[in-house]
Amino acid sequence: MTTNAVLFGELLRHYREVAPLTQEALARQIHCDRSLVARVEAGTRVPSEAFAKKCDEVLETGGALGRLWGKIDWYQKVEHPDWFERRAQMDAQAVELFSYQERMIPGLLQTEDYAWAQFSQVLGRDETDVRVRARLSRQQRFLTEDGPLFIAVLDESCLRTVMGSPAIMRDQCAHLLRVGRRPNIRVQVAPSWVPDLVRPNTSMSLITLPGGERWAYSESLDNGHFSSDPAVLERHRRTYDVLRADVLSARESAALISDAMEGYEHDEQPRTRRDDLGQEQLQRQQRRRLRRSRPRVHLHPRPRA
Repeated sequence: MTTNAVLFGELLRHYREVAPLTQEALARQIHCDRSLVARVEAGTRVPSEAFAKKCDEVLETGGALGRLWGKIDWYQKVEHPDWFERRAQMDAQAVELFSYQERMIPGLLQTEDYAWAQFSQVLGRDETDVRVRARLSRQQRFLTEDGPLFIAVLDESCLRTVMGSPAIMRDQCAHLLRVGRRPNIRVQVAPSWVPDLVRPNTSMSLITLPGGERWAYSESLDNGHFSSDPAVLERHRRTYDVLRADVLSARESAALISDAMEGYEHDEQPRTRRDDLGQEQLQRQQRRRLRRSRPRVHLHPRPRA
């Protein structure tokens, strides 16, 4: 059976060969690994919208790949955990989503590599693959041009908790900057240095469905908790609104995310270079200590004859 991913991959291969470009040459021009191009063409990797549009530009397709990407339902057969299925159904209908997250990047804003690193800590390869595909499936409608309003307030710990590797975190920060420029998405950060921020007791989401139906959602270990109690909703909404007013603006948050990304880029420098810098710094400290420990010799002027 030919899947949507296979059809997209065949069209990409056609345009690339007409160009004509090798997989490696295309990868260089769209700034990705050749293996990603190969997997998309083979139908084993779902491409991002950004990937499709970059290929359109390089291959001069007139926007064909981007239009096809937007019409394909990439994740028709994904399965969510039983306890999470209800939340996934809400994401598929939501007209507004307001979230607060601690430690981990929200699933709707994760890159594929970040999600893979998170799930693979506790799951085997096959189940990790299923969970990652399910997570990416929830993102799709929020990343379209007419996607629902999505406001995400991230505790700074989301940026500082390393998932997988510095390279994964660097790409994750870059992804946050990209999606935060979409007209329907805003990313704000609650910085660690701001005193007296009144944060929710846990990560949570406030979801508005068609017709105005509203729900509050939070999670514990392998369980999801829903409430439509008006008093609970009002309490959580007030806490969220005050927090959002006190944290960094979207523009200020982008600057903080950029700083975090630059830090992860620095962490990626070759280990030998980092070791050299560390050794040089250690030697400087030792020289300073030696200078401070030397006995002071006071020279007195020789008396005149």
